[in-house]
Amino acid sequence: MPRSKRDKKVSLTKTDRKGLAWKQRIIDDIRFCVEKYPNIFVFQVQNMRNNLLKDLRQEWKQNSRFIFGKNRIMQIGLGRTKAEEVEKGIHKLSKRLTGQVGLLFTEKSKEDVLKWAEKYWAVEYARSGFTATETVTLPAGPLEEFAHSMEPHLRSLGLPTKLEKGIVTIYSDYTVCEKGKVLTPEQARILKLLGKPMAKFRLTMKCSWTKADGFQLHVKDDEQDQNKETDTPMEEDEDEEEDDDNADDDIDEE
Repeated sequence: MPRSKRDKKVSLTKTDRKGLAWKQRIIDDIRFCVEKYPNIFVFQVQNMRNNLLKDLRQEWKQNSRFIFGKNRIMQIGLGRTKAEEVEKGIHKLSKRLTGQVGLLFTEKSKEDVLKWAEKYWAVEYARSGFTATETVTLPAGPLEEFAHSMEPHLRSLGLPTKLEKGIVTIYSDYTVCEKGKVLTPEQARILKLLGKPMAKFRLTMKCSWTKADGFQLHVKDDEQDQNKETDTPMEEDEDEEEDDDNADDDIDEE
């Protein structure tokens, strides 16, 4: 029997690309924030975690606004040159919108924001590509924190495990990772299962622009790319995949 021409497979995962209207909305939003808030910061993210950035947005929403979007669109919103800038000297912020960065618009003083950024950090589980901060070794013996059903998964990650009387057991000493070496996807998963976070989520204020003082550089340009983690989408947490897939497009909505 010939196949019907109406019998076509339709992918339910297909989504429409964001168009010019969406980009223009972000540009207008940035320009509105430039008028509303007296102080603007370009911040760099170390060990990006979307859920923690959302928590900060909630914490600061009364007098501030975080925008974390595509750098090119944020540059257009601020103005890339003296001729395009929406405020005098603000194009200097655009030049620093490179890498994993965002914009913070706030009513808080420059001093308060800089003091907060120096002290703020949050511990998170490391991902593949992160440089291990310590050596983690598991001695031979039982791993009673894991259910017996986890044994095949642990073995697939490279752990020398077996079941002994229904208890997951390592039959030889095993070094999960070594200090100073880059983590593999399997090592990152093992560390998370063991409950050993290594990464620190933090924001570094690269530069600022205020209506009172204009532009100020806080981190030298040749230091901006230090201590950055290379995140591989394949190794992101399952509960963050959807958010992190759209991290470049993420913008705070009120």
